[in-house]
Amino acid sequence: MQVFWNRAFLCCFFALGFIPSIAAAQQPTQPVVSGERMLYHPISITFEGPEASETGTPNPFRDYRLNVTFRHEETGDQLVAPGYFAADGNAADTGADSGNRWRAHFTPHRTGTWSWEASFRTGTDVAIRLDPLAGEPASFDGAQGAFTVSGTDKTGRDFRGKGMLRYVGEHYLRFDDGSRFVKGGADSPETLLAYEDFDGTSVHAGDVPLKTWEPHIGDWNEGDPVWQNGKGKGLVGALNYLASEGLNAISFLTMNVEGDGKNVWPWIRHDARDRYDVSKLAQWERVFAHADSLGLYLHFKTQETENDLLLDGGEPGPERKLYYRELAARFGHHLALNWNLGEENDIWEELDDPRQYRIRSYAEYIRALDPYDHPIVLHTYPDQHTEAYTPLLGDSSELAGISLQTHWNRVHEHTLQWRRASAAAGKKWVVANDEQGDWQIGVMPDGPESNHDDIRRRTIWGHLMAGGAGLEFYFGYQHPHNDLNLEDFRSRDRFWDYVRHALHFFDAWLPYWEMAPDDGLAPGDRYVLAKPGEIYAVYVPEASPNDEGVSLQVLRGSYSVRWYDPVEGGALQTGSVARAAGEGVVSIGAPPPGPDGKDWVALVRVEDGAKSHNGDL
Repeated sequence: MQVFWNRAFLCCFFALGFIPSIAAAQQPTQPVVSGERMLYHPISITFEGPEASETGTPNPFRDYRLNVTFRHEETGDQLVAPGYFAADGNAADTGADSGNRWRAHFTPHRTGTWSWEASFRTGTDVAIRLDPLAGEPASFDGAQGAFTVSGTDKTGRDFRGKGMLRYVGEHYLRFDDGSRFVKGGADSPETLLAYEDFDGTSVHAGDVPLKTWEPHIGDWNEGDPVWQNGKGKGLVGALNYLASEGLNAISFLTMNVEGDGKNVWPWIRHDARDRYDVSKLAQWERVFAHADSLGLYLHFKTQETENDLLLDGGEPGPERKLYYRELAARFGHHLALNWNLGEENDIWEELDDPRQYRIRSYAEYIRALDPYDHPIVLHTYPDQHTEAYTPLLGDSSELAGISLQTHWNRVHEHTLQWRRASAAAGKKWVVANDEQGDWQIGVMPDGPESNHDDIRRRTIWGHLMAGGAGLEFYFGYQHPHNDLNLEDFRSRDRFWDYVRHALHFFDAWLPYWEMAPDDGLAPGDRYVLAKPGEIYAVYVPEASPNDEGVSLQVLRGSYSVRWYDPVEGGALQTGSVARAAGEGVVSIGAPPPGPDGKDWVALVRVEDGAKSHNGDL
């Protein structure tokens, strides 16, 4: 009789709809897919999983591993995105250090239907293992879903209108839309992320204070990202300013423990190695996402010379592997970035590693983690190029390029050297100049005593005319607004004009990816970039009013001649001649009138009805 009444009681609950509600409440929460389902727009999937904390056991960073496989249903394209512990799922605003949310980011490169499947596994140090079956399945392992991606609606500088920036075996990086990229941006301050508005950020040692970025708060715009009731305006405003000046790159250390600044790290403490600060990294992510929208390339410098032995004594051990995994999982979905294996790296000397075993192992591990194959580069001291780079040449190298540090007046020479050496070895490197010496001075602030004329002539144009992939500018230590304490990018407001003018010349009028440096085509102190018989660019560092003209060796043809002003920019101008015809050495005349010693660049193009790259001659 009791059984009968229990059954009758349950039947009443079913009839009234109570039991289904209870059952539904006990079902796992469905993963949340967020972000615009649009081409090149990052999409996030957040899962509800085991409760964890930054300091708890099991360690949520080492002992759990989330990977999400994304598959494009029409083409079969597939990639595996590493995921991470996200605390409460909103840690940037809440500051949470615990929770049950786990997240993966994905940036689609095709429209249409994408399906996904989660792998969530647990076990000691499973996070750093590459075997997909390592550990044991847990919680939401096997969760699946799908979504549809439409076309992008972004244009202009916004990288979401261009796609992923990729290494394609050339000396220049290329976006998915086919456009090439030459960078021009700020290498300093290396302590960009030493910002008082980031959680868990402090000065561990030394005398380099945290930044307020106060001079740029006024550059923040309504609708720009913030966190925790208005934090972040100074740094976000600083990025706005750089973009408004036409720059397209920023650089920063993600870890400077024991380095010069001693105020940037991704962990919960400066001396932690496997416990990451979830809210701080979520705040970094907001800044980096804004950089994407502004068209600012992200140069991740993962260590510096003072701490290249900090993780596992320099070995590719668990601390280093976890560090790379967290960076790739949290930030690898961004559209334009490179992973720099070390600023002023000389680890091969310290560890007697002549074949660069460790550098190669770092690069190989990052390549295994990063589903987007972002470029991997290496930086070292000016006098160690040969020791550092030569063993890494060739098609077996994971490096896509190098980050050159050299003296300001040797930039042209060294860019040419490594561009040619890499091509001869079978893998063309993307050669950037990211630090100009000497180390105490770099690029000085604006002012009558600045070194900007030298930097413009021999560094900016010296690099670009050697077929370099772009520059970031270093601010030294000797002057105000330097590599450690800068908070006001307007300290070099005039200098940024020179950078913008150079980028404009290359983007507006040159198919530079089809051209090659060949200074021998114009005798004297000239830099030449050429696609023979079609187009030539000739840079004249110091023109004289008494100069009878510039000689240029060309293939047979009739050519138009125009001149561009690297100081003031603007439209192309006509010099002493408008056309040059013939074969062999011809005169392209003298540039327009100007001060003695002024620099000019000539654009010489065959006259056959063709247009320039992006505009008429």
